[in-house]
Order: sequence, then structure tokens, then C-alpha cells
Amino acid sequence: MDGFGGADDPAYEAKVLMISVAARMAGMHPQTLRQYDRLGLVQAGRAAGGGRRYSVRDVVLLREVQRLSQDDGVNLAGIKRIIGLERLLEQAQQRVAQLEAELEAAYRRMAELESLARFPGRDLVPTNQTSTALVVWRPRRTPGR
Repeated sequence: MDGFGGADDPAYEAKVLMISVAARMAGMHPQTLRQYDRLGLVQAGRAAGGGRRYSVRDVVLLREVQRLSQDDGVNLAGIKRIIGLERLLEQAQQRVAQLEAELEAAYRRMAELESLARFPGRDLVPTNQTSTALVVWRPRRTPGR
């Protein structure tokens, strides 16, 4: 968007846009951005002097707030809830992707260990599936115990 890459581009997240620039990019008045910041809809970063700073991601979010409000008739409380749920969904999707990668690594490790086993593809101790016998294991006692 506007010469920036997508969400993977570090510039997309950088809070470097002054409020006047972000407002112009979003097609809004700067006072609207201040109100949205106070309401917690789109939270600006702060410059050393205290001025608000926005990222390209924030501008995209501002446009979405405007679309939900004007086109879909959603009130600001509803928009805040939608934004919060979208953030939760994004976090959950990232966590699922992380867990899938960990699971895949575990499967690879299991396959690696199985290939080293004495009986690959089988239980460590061969079993008879139809047997109802009970096996009791007792450790050997060492002298002096």
C-alpha cells in the first residue's frame, strides 16, 4: 500500500508518521485520529516531544474504522470490539502456526529416533494384540538395599 510492502515489511509497523500525514493518508481530520486514540481504537505511538506518531498499519486500520462506521453503520464501541477480536484471531493464528511447526519438528524427531530403533515401525517391546495376559515388572534389587 502506498509504496510500502505488506505486514512483513518493517516499515509497515514503524510509528513514524506525524498525525497530519496519517490523517491525510486515511482521509480523516487529525481531530478524529485524536478521538480514536483516546477511545483506544487506533493507538498512536509518541515521539520524544509527545507528538502522536502512526504507522502505515495504523493508517490501514483507520481506513477500516472509517469503512465499518460509514459503510456498515457500526458504532465505535462495536468497531473497538471487532478490532479486539481481530487481534485475538491474529494472535491465535500465529500460535497455531507455531504449534504446527513444533508438532512437525516432533514428528521428524520421532521418525529419526524410529529409524535408529532395533525394530523400526514397531513398538519397543513387541506385543500380541489378542493377549489378555498381565505382565508385572519388578526392578532388580541391588545388594545393600
